Amino acid sequence: MLTRLLRLESGPLRAELAPAIGGSLARFYSELGRGRRWHWLRPATDGALRARDARAMASFPLLPFCNRLRNGRATYAGRHIALEPHHSTAPHALHGLGWQLPWQGEMLGAAHARLTLRHGGEDRAGAGWPWPFEAVQDIRLYGSGLQLELSIRNLGDAPMPAGLGHHPYLPRRRGTRLTASLAGQWQTDAECLPTALERPALLQQLAQGRPVQGLRLDNNFCGWQGIARVDWPASSRHPQSALTLSAGAPLTLLALYTPPQARWFCVEPVSNCTDWLNLQGFAPAATGGTGLAPGATLHSVLRLETFMK
Repeated sequence: MLTRLLRLESGPLRAELAPAIGGSLARFYSELGRGRRWHWLRPATDGALRARDARAMASFPLLPFCNRLRNGRATYAGRHIALEPHHSTAPHALHGLGWQLPWQGEMLGAAHARLTLRHGGEDRAGAGWPWPFEAVQDIRLYGSGLQLELSIRNLGDAPMPAGLGHHPYLPRRRGTRLTASLAGQWQTDAECLPTALERPALLQQLAQGRPVQGLRLDNNFCGWQGIARVDWPASSRHPQSALTLSAGAPLTLLALYTPPQARWFCVEPVSNCTDWLNLQGFAPAATGGTGLAPGATLHSVLRLETFMK
């Protein structure tokens, strides 16, 4: 049975949301007429919707932390985090809790929906995170794009570590290029956990625009200047098109995941790097992450702007 989707419409743009599947964005596309669609993000298949697989959606939210947490363990302000691994081949917690839990969805207009999640630390998927929190997504279509507002509020009586982000999957077509201005790259060990901050030649290549073909990355980058652009050249089957991802603080880091054989790749605006709670001796600008006082809220805005010739 397919999951119920919330469908947003604005001009030719469409967004289909799957609140029950981790508060995910299932599809984001333009209607081109005569039954044709142009997908700006990798669309969820009906099989993925039946399987309720958040990691097979177009994008899903990252909270209360982004990326991996080493062995699912960390300590913050005297409280201990103990999360279960998400892969049989690695012991690390991945992408936080939000993508594992069902959200509540509400249509607020033809082009606007709100998704909410309240976590009290008692359900199975969230066990091991000792702070209650509330998360809200306000998702809106506008003339040429999609705006994703994501926030998290500490409902507990003690300071809580917090991170926010998004995990969009972009189509990789022949000639796809990525442009982004970044200050540093986290080098990693064999388990994709950060070990050192460097400035490789790749940073200059990305600043000028780099073909995605040939990239083999599963890395975090700090000092993101808030705009990443993906360009797809025209072909006999596809029009020339581009998508920009733009955000401000706290989304000041970028995670890039480019598995070489996949037909997609990921450009992930995030507010903390992998395993930030266990990294010591690095500047906060390099690791990101936020401490939320009781009752405090961390808020972010990401805009996906579309261009087509």
